[in-house]
Amino acid sequence: MIPKCMSTQHPDNVNSPFFSSSNEIGGEDEIAEAYYVFSHLGCDEQMWDCEGKEVDNYVVKKLLTRYGEFFNQKKLGEDLRLTLRVPNPTVEKAEAKILLETLESIPRSFDVAKLFYGEDIAPVFEIILPMTGSARCIDRIYRYYSDFVIGKQNKSFKDDDITIAEWIGEFKPTKINAIPLFEDREGMLNAHEITRKYLSDKDIHQQRIFLARSDPAMNYGLIGAVLMNKLALYNFNLLSEDTGVDIYPIIGVGSAPFRGNLKPQNIENLTTEYPSVHTFTIQSSFKYDHPTSEVIKGIEKLKSIKTSRPHEVDPEKFLEIIDKYGQEFQKQILELAPPINSIAKHTPNRRKRKLHIGLFGYSRNIDGISLPRAISFTCALYSLGLPPEVLALNALDGDDFAFLDEYYLNFRNDLKDALQYLNLDSPFLPEPIKERLKSMDYVTNEEHKEITDQIIDLFRKDNVDAVPELILRAANLRKFVG
Repeated sequence: MIPKCMSTQHPDNVNSPFFSSSNEIGGEDEIAEAYYVFSHLGCDEQMWDCEGKEVDNYVVKKLLTRYGEFFNQKKLGEDLRLTLRVPNPTVEKAEAKILLETLESIPRSFDVAKLFYGEDIAPVFEIILPMTGSARCIDRIYRYYSDFVIGKQNKSFKDDDITIAEWIGEFKPTKINAIPLFEDREGMLNAHEITRKYLSDKDIHQQRIFLARSDPAMNYGLIGAVLMNKLALYNFNLLSEDTGVDIYPIIGVGSAPFRGNLKPQNIENLTTEYPSVHTFTIQSSFKYDHPTSEVIKGIEKLKSIKTSRPHEVDPEKFLEIIDKYGQEFQKQILELAPPINSIAKHTPNRRKRKLHIGLFGYSRNIDGISLPRAISFTCALYSLGLPPEVLALNALDGDDFAFLDEYYLNFRNDLKDALQYLNLDSPFLPEPIKERLKSMDYVTNEEHKEITDQIIDLFRKDNVDAVPELILRAANLRKFVG
């Protein structure tokens, strides 16, 4: 069974869950969260971050001992999945060795589950590798585990001594699945070839792949992110047909339209937009900023929708729009960087961790200007009355819009969802975009506009003491932080 709903630890929520000991979820709260999303919300997978925080390698033991009655009914590793996201040593040098600690913990979790279930069940057998840029990056994960974590069990201390396995027991599972997460333009456009090369020397019949949605939007704009995802999904379908390997795509979507527009009320639109996506991420805002009954119904609906073929694409026109739209988006972001960075510092923290560093926040520096991570970035622009979805629309002409209406099915819906939070009086709104917005049909949320007016006024006066409370009030109206 390949999961359909992957709960994640992305901190885009306004409200804190009932089980959290503070406004910031962390530590033992995340153990309770994993149980809650499985037992109450109906998610069939929990992504567990092993980067940017103190890593809890005993999560399996804690889940099985604290919630034994539930996990006796729903087996971890069979009915439900716990999937680890690890640091990428190629990029995240400071946290590289956390990867090794995490891989070494997998056989120990297996032993715990065997004692609990009385049979061989691997509760953890998949690893997500962020910022995948080559087949070699994924292959190293796969081979380090099989050759070094598992391989060492057959070694003896001396020629006349016992093996490590005879000393402390067998190491299982013998293999793990490595899931590449593609986040930047080059990686996403070449994701199918990277995966093809990775699969070429392995006897693998099913492969999960992960496509980012937030970081591409932050780097290349809303439209660029959508088109890149659609192009990648189309290419993966061709790869599957060519190799005979079943490909199961995951897409990382948040609640803001800019970051995916996945909320309980918008499931049909999103699954229609990405019919070949098998697994959707259920981020914190989805889980905690809507009535629980709606969340449960939304997850049930996601799980009931069958995965199908991706939409056809026009690669040449896609790339043309991605490039010209992306250039204008980056130009406007550079001009907006000072207010974005100033306001982003006041984004409410909802997790006790550094955010996953991603492309922009770690390695990208445009003309000496760095920007915050995607959630804070999105929150800052909304708080200034400037939804990031509207940026760079001036780069497109009438033919481009007609093309988008055909290939980006929810383009107008996503814009309409965002435009209710637009403040036309915002001094940060680029003038050329105002012309584009005249033909758009939307209704302004006046309460949100009033709050952004106050935030803008405080920013102009260099008096930001009251900004955090106002940011939170505006986010509460939107039902997402960023």
